[in-house]
Amino acid sequence: MSRRTRIPIKTPREIDFMRKAGSIASTILQALAKEVAPGRTTGEIDQLAAELMREHDCKSAFLGYRGFPGYTCISVNEEVVHGIGGPRKIMPGDIVKIDVGITKSGFIGDNATTVAAGDIPLETKRLLAVTEQSLYEAIKHARAGRKLADLCGSVEAFTKPHGFTIVREFVGHGVGRRLHEEPQVPNYRPPGKSPTLEAGMTLAIEPMVNAGVPSVRILDDGWTVITEDRKPSAHFEHTVLVTSGDPEILTWRPREALPEMLGLPPW
Repeated sequence: MSRRTRIPIKTPREIDFMRKAGSIASTILQALAKEVAPGRTTGEIDQLAAELMREHDCKSAFLGYRGFPGYTCISVNEEVVHGIGGPRKIMPGDIVKIDVGITKSGFIGDNATTVAAGDIPLETKRLLAVTEQSLYEAIKHARAGRKLADLCGSVEAFTKPHGFTIVREFVGHGVGRRLHEEPQVPNYRPPGKSPTLEAGMTLAIEPMVNAGVPSVRILDDGWTVITEDRKPSAHFEHTVLVTSGDPEILTWRPREALPEMLGLPPW
């Protein structure tokens, strides 16, 4: 445990467990992303997640967490995060956010992506590309000796010039034996004194970026977060290990929203 910040520092053995959990979480997320298509329901995708978790001998980190009823969080279009799989059919042009958290051997892997169901408008393509890149801008700062505030502030610094806004009510977090550990990892520069990152810290970095206003509200189900103006939102997430050298992405997967992949000009 870091004395100054109370942020858990993982031992080499714990890091090995987290690598395994992260790898499984990534494998399941990638499999679910391939199933996003018009006509599928969000509930079907959530049930497939349950099957994959059984195959990988792991458990959902979300199911039952504070009463959450799904194996994954599945959020469509204006839904930002914490959507519940159900009868909603995915339509052509939708964007679907899938957040997978699993527990394996007592440790958690947590990651998320945003998937297009068929062709999407140009502005939504830009939203996906900017949000994913903002995640990688933040990951660059996950090095021992850097300030957490610099990591957090890099997300908004990248997205704002592109005309998008940051959700401030929901943030990333430390992750390890528990789903939510210290520190909080907002997607904007927090005020006040900032912790110094140390090797062995593990962070769930997760930009949530809106096409319109930054404000959000929660639906009557008590979970699903939507944008106030009902414009689309994108969400990408990785579990990242802070090291003294290059950061290690414990939930690594191939890039999914590079501009050239979406028919956009390169950065």
